[in-house]
Amino acid sequence: MKVILLQDVKKLGKKGDVVNISDGYARNFLFPRKLAEEANEANMHILNAKKENERKKKLAEMEEAQKLAAELKDKVIKLQVKSGDNGKLFGAITSKDIAERINKDYNLKIDKKKIVMDTIKLTGEYNIEVKLYPEVSTKMKVVIVPQS
Repeated sequence: MKVILLQDVKKLGKKGDVVNISDGYARNFLFPRKLAEEANEANMHILNAKKENERKKKLAEMEEAQKLAAELKDKVIKLQVKSGDNGKLFGAITSKDIAERINKDYNLKIDKKKIVMDTIKLTGEYNIEVKLYPEVSTKMKVVIVPQS
């Protein structure tokens, strides 16, 4: 019997998979626990529609991320911070500070978790990476200057 899995089932498959299993296993274990449903024509049509909607949603998210990456590409973020004589900062610059600055300067909301960088503790120029989507990222330059 062919069934559509409604949840991940160990040693059988992931949610949305269509698998061929014995009738008894389906009727006595999977169906009562709502782990699967029969793969008839109506259910297959619903499954295909869900997969198509999910694919379209991911495509739209990726296009949005690419548009945002094009906007951010080669932008320079300039921060003035208090520092000592040798260029060492009083405190540190983190991805949270960079995300706030991007929001303030360019009016773009970026989650701090999407900014890939080490904590900055010295004045100077740094390159950071902003990962907007699994396959979409862009580089930005951060310039840290001492406050006068």
